[in-house]
Amino acid sequence: MVEEGLNNNNNGGLASMDSIESRWVFQDEYDSDMDSADHATADGSTPPNGLELDSDDDDASVRKLIRTGPRIDSFDVDALEVPGLQRNDYDDVSTGRSILLAFQTLGVVFGDVGTSPLYTFSVMFSKAPVNGNEDVLGALSLVLYTLILIPLVKYVLIVLWADDDGEGGTFALYSLLCRHAKVNLLPNQLPSDARISGFRLKVPSPELERSLKLKERLEASLTLKKLLLMLVLAGTAMVIADGVVTPAMSVMSAVGGLRVGDSGIKQDQVVIISVAFLVILFSVQKYGTSKVGLFVGPALFIWFCSLGGIGIYNLIKYDSRVWKAFNPVHIYYYFKRNSTKAWYSLGGCLLCATGSEAMFADLCYFSVRSVQLTFVFLVLPCLLLGYLGQAAYLMENHADTTQAFFSSVPSGAFWPVFLIANVAALIASRAMTTATFSCIKQSTALGCFPRLKIIHTSRKFTGQIYIPVMNWFLLALSLAMVCSISNIYEIGNAYGIAELGVMMMTTILVTIVMLLIWQINIIIVLSFVVIFLGLELVFFSSVLWSGGDGSWIILVFAVVLFFIMYIWNYGSKLKYETEVKQKMSMDLLRELGPNLGTIRAPGIGLLYNELAKGIPAIFGHFLTTLPAVHSMIIFVCIKYVPVPSVPQNERFLFRRVCPRSYHIFRCIARYGYKDVHKENHQAFEQLLIESLEKFIRRDAQERSLESDGNGESDSEEEHAFSRVLVAPNGSVYSLGVPLLADFKDTGKAVMEESTSEELKPGPSSESLLSDAEQSFDKELSFLRKAKESGVVYLLGHGNIRAKKSSWFIKKLFINYFYAFLRKNCRKEIASLSVPHTHLMQVGMTYMV
Repeated sequence: MVEEGLNNNNNGGLASMDSIESRWVFQDEYDSDMDSADHATADGSTPPNGLELDSDDDDASVRKLIRTGPRIDSFDVDALEVPGLQRNDYDDVSTGRSILLAFQTLGVVFGDVGTSPLYTFSVMFSKAPVNGNEDVLGALSLVLYTLILIPLVKYVLIVLWADDDGEGGTFALYSLLCRHAKVNLLPNQLPSDARISGFRLKVPSPELERSLKLKERLEASLTLKKLLLMLVLAGTAMVIADGVVTPAMSVMSAVGGLRVGDSGIKQDQVVIISVAFLVILFSVQKYGTSKVGLFVGPALFIWFCSLGGIGIYNLIKYDSRVWKAFNPVHIYYYFKRNSTKAWYSLGGCLLCATGSEAMFADLCYFSVRSVQLTFVFLVLPCLLLGYLGQAAYLMENHADTTQAFFSSVPSGAFWPVFLIANVAALIASRAMTTATFSCIKQSTALGCFPRLKIIHTSRKFTGQIYIPVMNWFLLALSLAMVCSISNIYEIGNAYGIAELGVMMMTTILVTIVMLLIWQINIIIVLSFVVIFLGLELVFFSSVLWSGGDGSWIILVFAVVLFFIMYIWNYGSKLKYETEVKQKMSMDLLRELGPNLGTIRAPGIGLLYNELAKGIPAIFGHFLTTLPAVHSMIIFVCIKYVPVPSVPQNERFLFRRVCPRSYHIFRCIARYGYKDVHKENHQAFEQLLIESLEKFIRRDAQERSLESDGNGESDSEEEHAFSRVLVAPNGSVYSLGVPLLADFKDTGKAVMEESTSEELKPGPSSESLLSDAEQSFDKELSFLRKAKESGVVYLLGHGNIRAKKSSWFIKKLFINYFYAFLRKNCRKEIASLSVPHTHLMQVGMTYMV
């Protein structure tokens, strides 16, 4: 069942239900979902007294589309109420804050595309030398229309709207698709995940039938799921490769201007200075986007103003006829005059659009509106003026194409412009670096990249992060590229390969989003994919043809990254499926009895595992290995769901695993790929225990209400009428199972209004209520005593190895590559900073 977020309503009472709009949702045919209210045990019988037991039949129902009121999960526990929780960090910012964000976008998002005039014409004319003014006009026309079509039309006007609740990038698109169709290969999804308020599905439209057919096709085909994942992984690999080549290209082209200002400077000296600049650049990355963005924002503003000013100066001084380049017929003349050479030059032309993907990937740092406004009203006009000015200069100076930009700078302003150009180049290098950090965090949360240490550099905005390992990794590779390929023309070709790889993956994924989620007219979808994918394939053919000049290195690097991510995803999926197959049976636990066949020592044991349902086999290993187990066991599963953020009041999902006398619970801690997971262990323990107390209280109240309802009325309509919840904030929800509010006064109000006639408790009901309260008090007292005795973290290290009968490739992937990645990645519990005295670890190996 899907639930949309509701606005807070502090009035309370049942009257507020009238103001709640009905929703289009997918409903299980017979509502057998355990997360909602499944009262069936593992053997299919019905437990007494409405006892909730663990079940694995979550997905055994048939789904249909209906219109209904909002519902919430009966096992969702309010972990922490956060008043005024925003859907996005940037939704309701003030006007002054919007201006500040727009200013910061210059330094973080537009540095890459802003420095493209440094090298675009130089790379183009290195492949197709200028033989006349018509060549300059044709090359300029190509650049102008590439800027208009790719950064402006495709990204600013279309792709930016495909954000995932403020998140952009390849994995944000994949997350969006995973939320609307079951295409995630890791089988840890629960129906309750769809009740998170971030799961907002589109209201049916005339295009719904086509959308549902595509959804069914994607969900039914394992081949399509794998193909979709491979496209996403390929796009992510290209983003990271882009983060390597962008600093090399930007810094080398800017420092190369020294050879124009001082003819005595050699290329080796340019390389040494570029290396020093790159080391400084990556060293300040740890200070975060907000701090660095505030510093570099003014610098980029000056750079764009200088770019526009120099363009206007050159247009006035040299040849203003370059305005004719807005006529696309000059593109035809350009290809007619140069044929194959013009096709080769397309790789250089694409460089004017580099950084377009950064606008989308860096959305987690800024709002869509701030990015759009900054590009349309400042970045694009200055870029157009800059290219027009360079072309005007080249119309009269055909020989100065090697350093077209710096040659076109007026002599009196050369050194100030050279200084600000180098600052802008350093800033541009950060654009794809920050995009790389964001992409890696998203892919890690969705199980497609090994876990790394992530540092959050802003207390206010959770999307601003820094990944130390990747930072130094990108630096090392950038230095290697600068030292080994000192020619900016070869680096430019590698740059084009990385950029086009990301662009094509984004085009394909946005096309699927248009069909599945936006549900727009098929003519618009076909126009989008034919125009932009066709254009990008033409560009890609040009850069691939020049791959023998050294740019093949970036392709090899991207392929290595792709295999790392694919092996990690494949191994994680195989490990999870094996743990599901080998989980313990409920029958065995019932045979062992409440003491579990051992001694129950006072205390709470938090057993961390990756299973979202079922008893992990590692628990049986604990029972046979340890002389005693804790009096209360909680299976904790830290799970990432395909949404940017999970509200704190929807964070934890609790349920009983066995009868109450066993004192065994399951807790699923749900996080979005944007959420910060860095609580210390004391805060996490306190939050978890408080949430468990709320669950026990609700469980007791629910059983009391069921006892009253079953004793007084058999009418389903009357029973359904009592199924409402008044939340702590006063909102009223329609429930699929009986559930009362946390606060007694609110709960009494609901019972009095909804059951004043049908459910008048008699003496038997009062005695049942008294027994339930006593049982609740005993269980709560037991929980608090266990907490006082201490909390221990039980970690089960489940490793996998391929069977001897497996194929050689599988043995190589699992026994060596995946084992190496798992051994060296960051542990899930590392973010809690748990002392070693509170840890207990047991290893277990599965043969797959």
